[in-house]
Amino acid sequence: MRIPLDYYRILGLSIQASDQQLSQAYHDRALQLPRREYSNGAISARKRLLDQAYDVLSNQKERLVYDEEFLAKSYDQTGKPRVDLPLQQGGVSEELNLDAHTPWIEIEPEQFIGALLILQELGEYEQVIKLAQPYLDNRSIINVDKGRFGDPQMVRADIILTIALSYLELGREQWQQGQYELAASSGQKGKELLLKEGLFPSVGGELQTDLYKLRPYRILELLSLNENQIPQRQKGMLLLKEMLQERNGIDGTGDDHSGLSIDDFLRFIQQLRSYLTSVEQQELFEAEARRPSAVATYLAVYAFLAGGFAKKQPALISKAKDLLKRLIQRQDVYLELAVSCLLLGLTDEASKALSHSQEQETLAFIYEYSDDAPDLLPGLCLYGERWLQTEVFSHFRDLIGVELSLTEYFADEQVQKYLENLATEPPSANEWERSESEEDQKFNLTEQSQKMIEKQKEKLRGKTLSDLGTKDRVSSETPITAKSATLQPPPASITAIRQGSNLNTGVLSPSLSQGQNLQNVQNGQKSQHKPITQSRNKRKEKISSKRRPYLSKQGKKRQETNLIKLGIGALLAFILLGLIYKVIQSIAFPNYYKEPLMITLNQQVVPIPDPKAPPVEEDDSKLDNPKAQKVIQKWLDAKKVAFGKDYQGEELDKILVDPLLSKQKNRVASNQKSGTYYEYEHQIEVTSVKEDETDPLKVIVTANVKEIAQSYKGGSKAGTNTDDLIVQYDLFRKDDQWFIQNITVK
Repeated sequence: MRIPLDYYRILGLSIQASDQQLSQAYHDRALQLPRREYSNGAISARKRLLDQAYDVLSNQKERLVYDEEFLAKSYDQTGKPRVDLPLQQGGVSEELNLDAHTPWIEIEPEQFIGALLILQELGEYEQVIKLAQPYLDNRSIINVDKGRFGDPQMVRADIILTIALSYLELGREQWQQGQYELAASSGQKGKELLLKEGLFPSVGGELQTDLYKLRPYRILELLSLNENQIPQRQKGMLLLKEMLQERNGIDGTGDDHSGLSIDDFLRFIQQLRSYLTSVEQQELFEAEARRPSAVATYLAVYAFLAGGFAKKQPALISKAKDLLKRLIQRQDVYLELAVSCLLLGLTDEASKALSHSQEQETLAFIYEYSDDAPDLLPGLCLYGERWLQTEVFSHFRDLIGVELSLTEYFADEQVQKYLENLATEPPSANEWERSESEEDQKFNLTEQSQKMIEKQKEKLRGKTLSDLGTKDRVSSETPITAKSATLQPPPASITAIRQGSNLNTGVLSPSLSQGQNLQNVQNGQKSQHKPITQSRNKRKEKISSKRRPYLSKQGKKRQETNLIKLGIGALLAFILLGLIYKVIQSIAFPNYYKEPLMITLNQQVVPIPDPKAPPVEEDDSKLDNPKAQKVIQKWLDAKKVAFGKDYQGEELDKILVDPLLSKQKNRVASNQKSGTYYEYEHQIEVTSVKEDETDPLKVIVTANVKEIAQSYKGGSKAGTNTDDLIVQYDLFRKDDQWFIQNITVK
């Protein structure tokens, strides 16, 4: 039978390789062993192919003949070569067409499994699957049970293992290339094959581990597709909900096996939001808020505020206001509450919410743009409109580019009708001032969630409002819209979402409903900047003598019929202004900004396994890189004296254990018998240290090794060989010391 291999590829050499390189490559390849799950028959078949390649190429006459045939096959373009798959019934051969330049060799059927192993080591995963799959799919045609490969049970198990491992490595290659759904498909095929056959659970575990770690990438890839690709996006949402369920929510402590910490997962959710519509976020985060989850509750507020304002549905804003009540006792979300009340025409409640806020720099901005006004409504309108347009809309794929002003919102007939009905309801001044015990019954904001949110707030504070100087006073002639605003990466906490606003880039034209004019705000850029304290004292005098303008006729009616309420509000405002005056005198506002860590399609969330590296579990080893480098250096030092002029093979006992120890000692004896010895120079760099998946006493170390070998035979210099190698060392801990059990050159 023919197989798409050649002797040079089997040994990992080029056709120009010297005899010394040939000998070294053969010994290195012979020392490499396939995975321990393979049968002895498969390992022996691989070894016979290595021996066959070495025997032909080490004989000068046979090598000349082979080179002529090799070159003829490589450059023959008369037709595509054919590879015959053996063991067909009735003498009929199934053909595998290859590229015209693909060389091939004739092998015995018993060597087929060995050829598959070598192809797999060379990274020809798709080729392996094409060659091996027919022996499982067409058992009626290709009868493995005839025993022509060897023991039927062992052969079938070896074929299944080879296909599964090829799917594993192929999936990792596709993962590296950013083809996440293809990678998941490959991994799933390998996993299903092993489940069907009931074999090699450890390999199945590796496949499942990769599928878990792939899941965040798949979600991003699927949800970033166009909205008309409904099945794929639904699949992405399903995967996301599975992760949330396994983690027990956005800020939960469950394990979804993705390798993402709580902070990483929060950043993942923030990045994901820009791929979701407002409706999708409303459904997702409202459901997550019921767990309960503080972060999900705040994200749901964002979704309802954005959808309610953009689509002129104040009922959604009422939902946002209700959700804010769950956070109000332990989180400073009074600004969001003030904006919600503003959009519902509840100006008294909006002003009262501002009086509770501790966001000093935002309050300073609102005060500044409420100069010469009887209250803070002009500044709040300006801030709220800008915040919604530039910061909230940018996190929803269906709202990016949507332009809407407060005037348009309040002028809508449905909005007016809803607000009229809302105005007829009995006022409740303390509606959102719940007691802590009642709040705890309604919403369980855990201490861990509080600490996590505060930690993120410290890390990811955006540009503060105090950065806005007199030169940055805004003009209504150049409004900023969601379309023109820069889409910043979503921050990773409740407060950072709000504080990420960059208010130094422009402003939307401030306006109110019913044609109410805010000329004093629009003319703000023409006036000289006044100290905040001075404008505050001036405004306190006006609040006591003027009534606040309302956003609708119904609001005016409520004001006129509730003078007591107005007086209480004025008193609270007076107290608030005095407190803020003292705070501003005694506190300097820090201005911190740090870029948040994001998860994107072109960034690795968790380490992606090298497709050429043997599969390993996550790093939980006690042996670190510096210590591992000392172990490898000890081996290289022993190698120098063992294979040197004095043949001190006993030094190998100090660093090697069987099976590697016996093999290396045999090499030393063989070299001594032939009078061959080496002088080595090495440079090493350990790149990874991984604990073995099945044995805590075993560790897998990968290192870059540069080796210069000067060979001597009979006392005369025979040649020099220089290699840059990636080497895997299998370490074994025995008697409180690390020994090398196996060495694999990649």
